[in-house]
Amino acid sequence: MSKQKLSEMTTIAEILETAVGFERAAEAFYTALIPKVSKNVRYLVEELAEEEAEHVRIFSELAENPDVHAHMADAITRPHADRKFSDAVHTPELGDNPDDQAVLQYALMREHIAMEEYTELAANTEPGPLHDAFQFLANEERKHKAELEAIYYQIVHSGGV
Repeated sequence: MSKQKLSEMTTIAEILETAVGFERAAEAFYTALIPKVSKNVRYLVEELAEEEAEHVRIFSELAENPDVHAHMADAITRPHADRKFSDAVHTPELGDNPDDQAVLQYALMREHIAMEEYTELAANTEPGPLHDAFQFLANEERKHKAELEAIYYQIVHSGGV
């Protein structure tokens, strides 16, 4: 196998570790943001924190699943979105009074990156619990992104909700 081909590979364990880090960072970010955001988007930030916590739970259970645990060292093609996904673990500093638009833009960016990552991971895994989890999460992120886009349009283009 060529050096380039090897650099395009990773393991199931590394994928799950990166995904848990991505989701935990988002959960902590949104939880810390709740008291700082306007009432217009507070409910949304609370929902996002809860959804990210649920994703951490899904990945944690997946790692403990005997069918998945037996394949933690297996090689898998690294998704093209992986660098953006890994970089998104670092959350921005939005200050003590974040702008609704900035919060929504950040959330939209994270949902889009996660959707790309999980979609590609689902395509690169065999049928089974890992594939099903990535497919489920890709669909969840796609729905969240659509909901956020609608809210973004309301707030930014229609003068508020």
